[in-house]
Amino acid sequence: MNPLVATIAQTQGTPPTSQGNPMLMFLPLMAAMIVFMLLSSRSQRKRQERERTEMYAKMTKNHRVQTVGGVIGTVISVKDNEVVLKVDESTNTKMTFLKSAVQRIITDGPSDEGK
Repeated sequence: MNPLVATIAQTQGTPPTSQGNPMLMFLPLMAAMIVFMLLSSRSQRKRQERERTEMYAKMTKNHRVQTVGGVIGTVISVKDNEVVLKVDESTNTKMTFLKSAVQRIITDGPSDEGK
């Protein structure tokens, strides 16, 4: 090829072919996905915290509950941050837990243990 023709071809605006890293093209997409995941997990955590607070507010005497440790008992009394559970009817065993240790309410009424 003639050096003059090569020089004219370069000056007429033919773009140079440079191949960049293909991962850089996906970087904005990955960043958007990470932001979306963080926002959705944050709203889910808020909803779970609200449900847990409502459960603690409605927990009263004679509810059957399960703790995070797997202990199942009947609520005897509820204080500010504590709940007293009767865990054994025959020996009248009572245990005191933090409210945050209660995982779920099993029943909403008097227990059926004595029947």
